[in-house]
Amino acid sequence: MEETTTYRMPLIGDPAPSFKAKTTQGEINFPDDYKGRWVILFSHPADFTPVCTTEFITFASMMDEFKALNTELIGLSVDSLYAHIAWLRTIKEKIEWKNHRNVEVKFPLIEDIKMDVANKFGMIQPNQSNTQAVRAVFIIDPDAKIRTILYYPLSTGRNFDEIKRIIIALQKADSDGVATPADWRPGEDVIIPPPGSCGTAAERMESKDDDRYCLDWFMCFKREK
Repeated sequence: MEETTTYRMPLIGDPAPSFKAKTTQGEINFPDDYKGRWVILFSHPADFTPVCTTEFITFASMMDEFKALNTELIGLSVDSLYAHIAWLRTIKEKIEWKNHRNVEVKFPLIEDIKMDVANKFGMIQPNQSNTQAVRAVFIIDPDAKIRTILYYPLSTGRNFDEIKRIIIALQKADSDGVATPADWRPGEDVIIPPPGSCGTAAERMESKDDDRYCLDWFMCFKREK
């Protein structure tokens, strides 16, 4: 009987699985080729499908915005390299959507016919499809640790503003040692981590620091404006 390899889906905080793969931009070796950079690794069900086409147009049109955040994009589906190339050429030459036209997809799109990478990242979910990857998004930090995981069903296109917001929020948390509240947007006030002692809690409540304010001992904010 042929043995099958099983994988545990990586979780937030885990090292991102390593892989080598052929892509539309040449071979990549992950994570070695991306040291010091954030990465959005995302999967789509299939080439030449309408929802995926709108997503690739959107990602390609935002590529410079992500690069400004030190973030690289890597796409994946279980189609062949030749299918990828034909689809991306079609997007550039024929598809116009939401005033986007002549869109060239310059980030790598992984050929994953054997589903090696998709299985390592838990992108194949049998109750959705045995032959197509779901719409997964893995946000991976410069140390190759998984920081965010998003999954969308086959029928639902992703929210790209949210993906970008998550990158900015994670970078803010890492650089300033803070957290971000619900619906946070860049430039809004951020949350100071809860105090670890009664003395610290009292100091915060009594503080006259104009840059900080507390709603209660455990809920203090830092002004960003």
